[in-house]
Amino acid sequence: MFRTLRSGLLPTARCWDADSERSYQDLFEKLDANKDGKVDVAELRAGLKAMGVFRQGAAQKIVMSGDQNKDGSLDFHEFTKYLKEHEKKLRLTFKSLDRNNDGRIDATEIQQSLAELGLDINKVDALKILQSMDIDGTMMVDWNEWREHFLFHPAHNLQEIIRYWKHSSVLDIGDSLAIPDEFTEEEKSSGGWWKQLVAGAVAGSVSRTGTAPLDRLKVFMQVHSTKTNKISLAKGFKQMIVEGGVTSLWRGNGINVLKIAPETAIKFMAYEQFKKLLSGEGENIETHKRFLSGSLAGATAQTAIYPMEVLKTRLTLRKTGQYSGMFDCAKTILKKEGVKAFYKGYIPNLLGIIPYAGIDLAVYESLKNAWLSYHTKDSANPGVLVLLGCGTISSTCGQLASYPLALVRTRMQARASLNASDQPSMSSLLKNIVIKDGFFGLYRGILPNFMKVIPAVSISYVVYEYMKIGLGISK
Repeated sequence: MFRTLRSGLLPTARCWDADSERSYQDLFEKLDANKDGKVDVAELRAGLKAMGVFRQGAAQKIVMSGDQNKDGSLDFHEFTKYLKEHEKKLRLTFKSLDRNNDGRIDATEIQQSLAELGLDINKVDALKILQSMDIDGTMMVDWNEWREHFLFHPAHNLQEIIRYWKHSSVLDIGDSLAIPDEFTEEEKSSGGWWKQLVAGAVAGSVSRTGTAPLDRLKVFMQVHSTKTNKISLAKGFKQMIVEGGVTSLWRGNGINVLKIAPETAIKFMAYEQFKKLLSGEGENIETHKRFLSGSLAGATAQTAIYPMEVLKTRLTLRKTGQYSGMFDCAKTILKKEGVKAFYKGYIPNLLGIIPYAGIDLAVYESLKNAWLSYHTKDSANPGVLVLLGCGTISSTCGQLASYPLALVRTRMQARASLNASDQPSMSSLLKNIVIKDGFFGLYRGILPNFMKVIPAVSISYVVYEYMKIGLGISK
């Protein structure tokens, strides 16, 4: 069905000449349904559906990319220019994948290329990807088949499609323990990477602000809820509102947002250095090395900004009038407790990075490979909902594994502010929690933490996409 529909509009696709105006003219006339000399988004979308190559958002991106006079449509000149430039990029990519220079791409070459991009797949999955592009059934893709498959795809190479699967820290859930973003050499040389970091930081700021009440409730329950003093969601919110009003639900959010930028920057720079150290200059990094690099980068960033984590916890738990602001809080802690207080809970926080990042990445890789195994016959592009689903599930699993350490960290950070005379170690605090509250005492506050995951991820993703458009890195 797919091949029949596609051949309806591209009957001469395999004999096209990239410089032939006639070929482009024929295609343009078929897409220009109302014969006004222009192809708009609706006409292009209908044409792509008829060809069987429709991809969500593709028509909009193609028109935006080729629309030079910004009238919302493509005339013949704009249409031709876009396709010629796009085909040049496709040709370069095809040649880079055709390793033995025989003019065709086979499953082994697909497998090798994906492996270099950090995606290890077996021969069966490589054949499925190949089959999605193969028109004549030879299980090999020549230039014409490659061009026809990607001609109306905004991504011009396999690398861009697979990059959809990069586990991006843009999915901000308030816990910056995930593997950092990865960028191509082109993005690094052009400066596009910093725009993506800025977009991610803004998305994280909006996301954290939107879910701050749930985050404060989580910290409140981690510190104050016990077996004898159970705090429900309703009771917790009521206590906080009665004590400080509705605005008190956002206590600690200011510094929680403020620490995003330095943590993201440090983590990204450290990640790049650790990748080079573990895999060598110019080499592609394997999954286990990527995890190790990410964990070490996370540890480096956390070490640098950890005093801000302590301030965030203290400001989140503060009573009305206790501190006039973050500087007053820092000055008070320094005066009463000394410099060491800014690193209370540092060990469990550091240890929590390993299970969080490890399980998060492992689950994500498993979900990704499972999806590719079943769906690559149709497309290697997973789509937004699949990505959000995989990111949400993997992050949730990571939280489940590291949550007890996060709870211990929070209690150690808050200990002095509660006027506690004893300052127990991590192990004794864990032991006491289990003795007094049982195993599930290690998961106090996890309900509001889970409740914020989906809205946090959704808000973060939407803001990120708008920021990319605003900064000119996505059209």
